[in-house]
Amino acid sequence: MSADEVLAYYTQPGPLSDAGAHRDALLAVPSDIPGILAAVQGVLVHQDLAGVYGFDMPEDRRETAHFRSTGPILGRVLDEDPRPLTEARTPERRIACTCRTFSLVAVAAMRAHGIPARARCGFGNYFDAGWHIDHWVAEYWDGERWILADAQMDPLLTKVIGFDFDPADVPRDRFVVGGQAWIAYRDGRLDADKCGLTIPGEQGAWWIASNLVRDVASLSNMELLPWDVWGVMPEPDDEITKDLTALFDELAAVTVDPATAADARSHYEADDRLRVPAQVRNHVRSRLETVIPVD
Repeated sequence: MSADEVLAYYTQPGPLSDAGAHRDALLAVPSDIPGILAAVQGVLVHQDLAGVYGFDMPEDRRETAHFRSTGPILGRVLDEDPRPLTEARTPERRIACTCRTFSLVAVAAMRAHGIPARARCGFGNYFDAGWHIDHWVAEYWDGERWILADAQMDPLLTKVIGFDFDPADVPRDRFVVGGQAWIAYRDGRLDADKCGLTIPGEQGAWWIASNLVRDVASLSNMELLPWDVWGVMPEPDDEITKDLTALFDELAAVTVDPATAADARSHYEADDRLRVPAQVRNHVRSRLETVIPVD
């Protein structure tokens, strides 16, 4: 693809970043990056970080973290509070979600305003010292370069975590895309047992490989849930064979550089081990779910 074709591709909504009937609500959000991030932060809250905002997340509100598409996410936001998205809700009335939701909705808003953008899956090393924590961010084109933006990092979280850089311009050594983590692991520069989550058993080379596959899918406009599993993703006890290692090496080499990351699409479209099927396994719910339900 030419450079213009790449930018055009990432300006159009994909199946999951399409706001549908709520596109006008996104258009009412300011068109600058800080304004978009602030609007997203004012309507969403990470389901596991409610305590930072002084409340406990009710179990019955956590279901929205499983919403895959932007349209239903915004629909729930506006059903609960029909005010414009620029009017921040109190934290306890925001929609429960994950870092992936923040990134997806930010990308949807950027695209609605004509800003080329895509969601990236990888690891943030700014949450727990010595750890690369499973995380998603947005990546947008500013006219000269691709820039990472962490839509989840509002002023309070920035202070609590000790975030020492601009959330609208995250350094690439602080958020590591899946391919970058895989290359560092293969080179012996990154301990796979410090990649994933700090929960026992929730880390390892399999997690790095899975996030690489999720990143490839996201670069192909299929931004799946952090716990969706399909295709070639290894399980914790699986051996990553020589053939799979070669595949992941190839994908990492393409996706690590934002200038070539769009080329992941050709790999995704040609390999049914990478393509998102009609149904994926929701690991948290231990069941198969349809990715895009038919109304």
